[in-house]
Amino acid sequence: MSWLLVLPVALPFATAIAAFLLRERAAGRWVSILGSAALLVVSGLLMAQVLERDVIAGQMGGWAAPYGITLVADRLSAVMVLITAIVALAVSVYALADIEARLERLGYHALFQVLIAGVNGAFVTGDLFNLYVWFEVMLIASFGLLVLGGSREQIDGGVKYVALNLIATILFLTGIGLLYGTTGTLNMADLSRAVEDVHPGLLTANAMMFLIAFGMKAAVFPLFFWLPAAYHTPAFSVSAVFAGLLTKVGVYALLRCFTLIFDHDVGYTHEILLWVAGLTMITGVLGAAAQTDIRRILSFHIVSQIGYMVLGLALYTPLALVGAVFYLVHHIVVKANLFLVAGAVQRLAGATELSRIGGLYRSAPLLAALFLVPAFSLAGFPPLSGFWAKFVLVRAALEDGGWAIAGVALLVGLMTIYSMTKIWAAAFWSPHPDGREPALSTLPAGQRRGFLIPIAGLAALTLVIGLAPAPFVTFAEDAAAGLLDPSAYVAAVLGEPPVEVSALEDAR
Repeated sequence: MSWLLVLPVALPFATAIAAFLLRERAAGRWVSILGSAALLVVSGLLMAQVLERDVIAGQMGGWAAPYGITLVADRLSAVMVLITAIVALAVSVYALADIEARLERLGYHALFQVLIAGVNGAFVTGDLFNLYVWFEVMLIASFGLLVLGGSREQIDGGVKYVALNLIATILFLTGIGLLYGTTGTLNMADLSRAVEDVHPGLLTANAMMFLIAFGMKAAVFPLFFWLPAAYHTPAFSVSAVFAGLLTKVGVYALLRCFTLIFDHDVGYTHEILLWVAGLTMITGVLGAAAQTDIRRILSFHIVSQIGYMVLGLALYTPLALVGAVFYLVHHIVVKANLFLVAGAVQRLAGATELSRIGGLYRSAPLLAALFLVPAFSLAGFPPLSGFWAKFVLVRAALEDGGWAIAGVALLVGLMTIYSMTKIWAAAFWSPHPDGREPALSTLPAGQRRGFLIPIAGLAALTLVIGLAPAPFVTFAEDAAAGLLDPSAYVAAVLGEPPVEVSALEDAR
């Protein structure tokens, strides 16, 4: 089933080519939607195979690992590919109402699909150099989307975005070179064994390079300043896919590498991660509290919520990793949806600055209700998905004796409520300062459907996760178990039969 590993990357590339060739026609946008729908089907098939076989791996070109290019999917990477496809389809539909024809002619749909290909490539790659390659694909495509339109604000945000991300890329590539020099391999499964022969001090120094590089990609403290400087500038469709996916690739890389490769000195690196998690939560939520523009508020909240995911890795217990995986999936859906709602608010009320908008509760009650679902979930209201994600992480912290970090997590949740309440009070509850009544009925029917269908779909998914969390928690438990014990991952990649538990007991 190696074709199932290739298609999540190949399909978006093929869709990008077709969309680019048709960029002068309305058909280009429908090609993007159909390609995203096909990606969702393929991602579902990939998930089904992973659920059946636990881990699947493919060697491209017939070159056996660790010498060739390896693609591999376990539960974590499969769910990330699936949730990427869901967001891609939602944003593709939303773009019907959000992206103007000028941006389509400039190649929006092609760049969007290339970005999705890069994200999926990062999730299914089995070696570090190709992870670097997919980071570069994402960087190029995201920069193109960020500056598409060429406004002064976009160029300014794009320069900051690329400059800081290039520093992370250079540091990542340097770390890859040093790791290859000490181990002779870059295949992640092979590295999990090869690092055992590396001097612990040298390996820890190498781990710190990866920690900084991935930390900058994930926008953790103090490496997050590029994100709020850039995410409020492009089209709302672009902001939504950025908010949902880009920083999560950095979090995924941290989870993968610091459980599979750099798990030799969890006392040192994970103590740093614990401080990083707490400071990321605090600085992000304080930054959000100080903002008065919806997209800027949401951008800073990306930072604060990343802290929760890093917290799960920092604690490094089975329950904490369950919380990190659950939070990762929940946040992608919720944060992408909030940016989609912000775009609808801007189209109806004329702005996203809180002092210039209002009246949406009375004139657009459906949009108001759809806003409350992701907003309350982000803040951690029961029984929505964010509540269960925070509950698992706080419980993991308390069980590990981390009373202080548990208190920080709860306090940040309360402050998140403040930010969401501020948006609700200004945009929805208060009357519009210009006396306008921004109703959905004023939009053309096609635009109205383009806004509401993806927003309602993501809100429904949030409700499903929140109201029926048991299967999702069980899945997260299995994914976390695979991170803590990567023997099945290693065996699938290197072509070795998995070691039976009885055999391990006999060896002891």
